[in-house]
Amino acid sequence: MFMQLGMATVLPKIKAKQFSELTAEAASCRRCAGMCERAAVLSELNGPLTARIMFIGEAPGRKGADQTRVPFSGDQSGKNFDRFLASINLRREDIFITSAALCNPRAESGANRKPSKLELKNCSEFLQRTFTLIDPAIVITLGSVALESIRTIHPHDLSLKESAAQIHTWNGRLLVPIYHPSPQVLASHRREAEQLADYQVIARALRNVEMDHRVNAA
Repeated sequence: MFMQLGMATVLPKIKAKQFSELTAEAASCRRCAGMCERAAVLSELNGPLTARIMFIGEAPGRKGADQTRVPFSGDQSGKNFDRFLASINLRREDIFITSAALCNPRAESGANRKPSKLELKNCSEFLQRTFTLIDPAIVITLGSVALESIRTIHPHDLSLKESAAQIHTWNGRLLVPIYHPSPQVLASHRREAEQLADYQVIARALRNVEMDHRVNAA
């Protein structure tokens, strides 16, 4: 019993130390020429290290996380995301959120742009290490870029168009790919009602995990 209590005390401290080291590395990263003036969005504001569910987005938004330092906050995408979470009684405190690219990619005009393949490759190590630290039971990818990015962690043959809002087994856990909550996506690809239905699938995945946990604990 003493050893078990000791490990329960020490392991969270080790995880916290490793995460602190990871965030420091991300903050000092200068691998991407087009993002050297941007700051990586990775800190304790991303969520608890004990979260069972991990959301992965594309990249911080210019008017959102690049300003607030909190993923999916401060812009309309963040407002939509909060509304969708609330529809299944999920709170920010329950989840960990990160992105395929940790810094905000901007076009010459100053607008948001998609991260390049090289930028995603440069950031893949941070995604892999974050994933290992959190070790979530459920992974939710927000959009096609996020779904593609997790191939660097473990391979899959899923596409957003064919696999959205379905519960998949991936890398020993559950994976639910869904669409990004941006206003552009809601207007052209996945309407509000459809996205709300997608989050009900996430709720079902959570119930499945909770049921498995109860069975294993019995």
